[in-house]
Amino acid sequence: MKLIFSLLFSMLALETFAQTVIPLYSDGVPGLKPNLSISEESITNPKDGITRKRQITEPSLTVFKPKNNPSKASVIICPGGGYHILAWDHEGTSVGEWFAQRGVTAFVLKYRLPDDEMYENAEIRPLQDAQQAIVYVRKNATKYGLDESKVGIMGFSAGGHLASTVATHFNTQVGELTDDKISVRPDFT
Repeated sequence: MKLIFSLLFSMLALETFAQTVIPLYSDGVPGLKPNLSISEESITNPKDGITRKRQITEPSLTVFKPKNNPSKASVIICPGGGYHILAWDHEGTSVGEWFAQRGVTAFVLKYRLPDDEMYENAEIRPLQDAQQAIVYVRKNATKYGLDESKVGIMGFSAGGHLASTVATHFNTQVGELTDDKISVRPDFT
């Protein structure tokens, strides 16, 4: 009996969740400076095994969809990194997997970092991406089997700052692309 239990537990621990990567902007990334020759970096530190992303030019959502989501809730996860990098797996994808294992659809946000060399109005780009993520999840709630009134946001360190900014600055959408018909106020934080 112990052997069977151990095998089942091992199988559950190895369960992976289908990941889909959704670009936040289909018609070009707003605010990106023209003729930019910088490309995204993704570096895994051999000492701690954490993948760090920086110089984000293509903001996106990585979807972790559970087998069953009875609550129809979803959460957008903002990895931290001091607005200099994104601790991608450590505070992003591993957290997305954790939520999916517990029956919540998770969207890990790869957001732009406020870099004046890369973006016009660089200071608004993280907030713009987080608001756009909420708009995307609400617009596509039916597609993912979600309740559009159960969209939350959370984050770690700078990502926590971004999540709290989204939770307190929702009356006005920032940036060039806005959709006033869809609320960017998260339902929980």
